[in-house]
Amino acid sequence: MSAATGRLRLGVVGLGRLGKRHAENLAYRVPGASLVAACSPLEEERAWARETLPEPRLYDDYADLLADREVDAVWLVTPSSLHAQQIVDALRAGKHVFCEKPLSLDLAECERVLAEAARYPHLQATIGFMRRFDPSYKDAFDRIQAGAIGRPFLVRSQTTDKNDNDGFFVRFAATSGGIFLDCTVHDIDVARWLLGKPRAKRVFAAGAVALHEGLREFGDVDNGVAICEFEDGKLAMFYASRTQAHGNDTHSEVIGTAGALAIGHNPRANRVEIYDATGVRNECTPTFFDRFEDAFLQEARAFVAAVQGGAGASAQAGATLADALEATRIGMALRESLKSGEAVVL
Repeated sequence: MSAATGRLRLGVVGLGRLGKRHAENLAYRVPGASLVAACSPLEEERAWARETLPEPRLYDDYADLLADREVDAVWLVTPSSLHAQQIVDALRAGKHVFCEKPLSLDLAECERVLAEAARYPHLQATIGFMRRFDPSYKDAFDRIQAGAIGRPFLVRSQTTDKNDNDGFFVRFAATSGGIFLDCTVHDIDVARWLLGKPRAKRVFAAGAVALHEGLREFGDVDNGVAICEFEDGKLAMFYASRTQAHGNDTHSEVIGTAGALAIGHNPRANRVEIYDATGVRNECTPTFFDRFEDAFLQEARAFVAAVQGGAGASAQAGATLADALEATRIGMALRESLKSGEAVVL
């Protein structure tokens, strides 16, 4: 951290759709943070940074950013296949690291990152499962911890995106890991978090290509359902979709022995209700950016606070590398089950 200001000096790596959102949050909306550097191999993204961000040092090579002694922490918003090695490189360079999900699409790589991180206990390493910071999900978590619904034993959770006729995710399918690792991994993390981090023992998944035939060549689907059994008798049910007509509809339900909690069943864009010839309705959040705007901001603030708290700080509220490993383990088992048509024992 800067001795003069006490602010954490960050470098953001990757300036695509989500990277731009993170960069603006870190630059202008996170107390205690200074966005001092940005990295992208694409000139148009670096040009955006020049125009939008407060005079960051710009790099086209990640190694050059890591060599910058004025950078305390890196914020990775890069392709999934790069995450594991980039986290390792950041830790070896003495940088704290925040990385968007997933930790990796390969379990051995996840385990390698955990082993490497254990060598640097003074450095924070967090994976971006932002729903833990959404006010509604956090409120549900706190109520469960307080015993409001007794012992929670079942989570039903979904991530469904508005249909994209442009087919961005079809072009992305070769490297996304499939619908369960790309979308349901968030629901997996939420389920484990709300149920007390149980370990999965068996999963089953099925799927359909409803609209986007181009997914078939990658063994992917645009709609998928799954069941996950945990070792302590708890259960989770998941639904993922790329084809919703109404918008991004992310919601979860937690059922306990003395009650239940529903989070976001009506994906409202705001509190306006429209009365017209079609009936009574409200507009839906169009994208996950809009649904979780506050969560993205709060996770950034929490990461900076955790780093500033030092090695003696309490455990971070965000997902740990171990949490990300378990989410990947379950997501990969769901992908295997989808392919084989059989249940997979973990």
